[in-house]
Amino acid sequence: MNDYLMGIDIGTASVKVAVLDSSARVVGIRALEYTIDTPQPGWAQINSKSLWNAYLSCVHALVKQDQIDIGRVAGIGISCLCPGLAAFDADGNCIVDPILYSDQRSVEEARWIKQTVDTDKIFAITANNVMAGAISVTSMLWVKRNMPQHYEKIHCFGHVNTLMALWLTGAYGIDYSNASYTGLFETAGGKQWSSYLCEKIGIDADKLPPLMASHDVVGSIIAEDLIALGVAAGTPVVIGGGDTACASLAVGVTKNGDVCESVGTTNVLTVCVDRPKFDRSFINRCHVVQGTWIYQGALSHTGASLRWFQDEFCFDVVQQARAQGISAFSLMDQMAQQAEPGAGGVVFLPYMLGERSPVWDTNARGVFFGMSLASKRADMVRAVLEGCGYGLRQLMEIARRVTGWQITEFVSIGGGSKSVVWSQIKAEITGARIHVLENNEAAPMGAALLAGVGCGMFVSPQAAAALTDKRVMRSFSSNDRNRELYDARYHVYTQLYPRLKDLF
Repeated sequence: MNDYLMGIDIGTASVKVAVLDSSARVVGIRALEYTIDTPQPGWAQINSKSLWNAYLSCVHALVKQDQIDIGRVAGIGISCLCPGLAAFDADGNCIVDPILYSDQRSVEEARWIKQTVDTDKIFAITANNVMAGAISVTSMLWVKRNMPQHYEKIHCFGHVNTLMALWLTGAYGIDYSNASYTGLFETAGGKQWSSYLCEKIGIDADKLPPLMASHDVVGSIIAEDLIALGVAAGTPVVIGGGDTACASLAVGVTKNGDVCESVGTTNVLTVCVDRPKFDRSFINRCHVVQGTWIYQGALSHTGASLRWFQDEFCFDVVQQARAQGISAFSLMDQMAQQAEPGAGGVVFLPYMLGERSPVWDTNARGVFFGMSLASKRADMVRAVLEGCGYGLRQLMEIARRVTGWQITEFVSIGGGSKSVVWSQIKAEITGARIHVLENNEAAPMGAALLAGVGCGMFVSPQAAAALTDKRVMRSFSSNDRNRELYDARYHVYTQLYPRLKDLF
């Protein structure tokens, strides 16, 4: 009986594999980190072999340890970080490992594109800005300029779901949500590759992969390693979509006006619309639900900033947590709870390695502003959490300007959403009611739901999303006691980047 679905989610540092039943309930889930290579300063790319091995290890654990009969899997869907540019030769070999959105090797290419092609024209076609790594055409051009022998051998460029689809099925494809982040796709128009931009920028259009809806079947399983683990040969694989788009599907963001927040390495505010009015402050993309688009405000390094602070300044906390058998982040939460609201006057700007929305500046960097001799480590931890809250409020205000909607509540997902102190800080800074869901694995679930549509188990993405568990674990609201304080700190936050821009 083929009544299971498999969702694969390739995140910034790990792969997750979820198996769902026909009622969209999670039967099993496994996660494993893979290797990110940084061969030079400013470079960041996925080690594709490490990724594939991590995926197979997850499937192996589902079979051997969780005793899941994956022979019952009726379809497989793919969710992935975006963009992550890879390139393949005519034999299907990956000759350029996926270049991450945070990679800055293509700064000169981004500058050249903005000087050569009218940026208003680019935005009118793609609905997005030009920034190194943040759209994959800058990385394509870097490959052409710096690896000309590789470029000549390239049969097809693609994103991470292209890579996984190729290895699973031997077929190429990319979905509209990923294509929206290439800088070569007509996001609001014909949903096709732009011959104008390909010609102006100098990328061969015949090196771009076939375009597909997120629930379209790209091919059938031929991967011998996977078949050996029990997945049936010929199982259909659906191309899927970007990770935050898949996650928002799983939590029910499927129609005009739906909003969610995902909290992980990045912090992303997602707003669903059916009549797009694109704004340069946001990343704009086709949703995995046809007929809709999503505005995404992506704070690229919020969770990464917390991890950085832990690694560099909290070694003793990590040791203490290890001795107690708990997460170091939980002890950092306690530190932030002990600090006064407003972090003793410290305001953190989380632009640690450039920033996408809303400033679109590769050169932007992180700032702790307002430190004094009275500042304590706990203040710094709280400042990082509050900085995310200020950034989220800024994105919500931009969304109100663009849509006319006042966002008064939204659901929050991802590992960072489970931090009680962080969620409460964001509720107080934004004034919104935040509902943290029990479901913490929305991205692989969304990929599995799309697989269910592709293999005929569900009639539509909306119908599939209606089945998922959306129980609220806890809700957070502002108590208004700190409104005046946070309003003042928010004003400082919004003024920091404009005043520091030239120095960056």
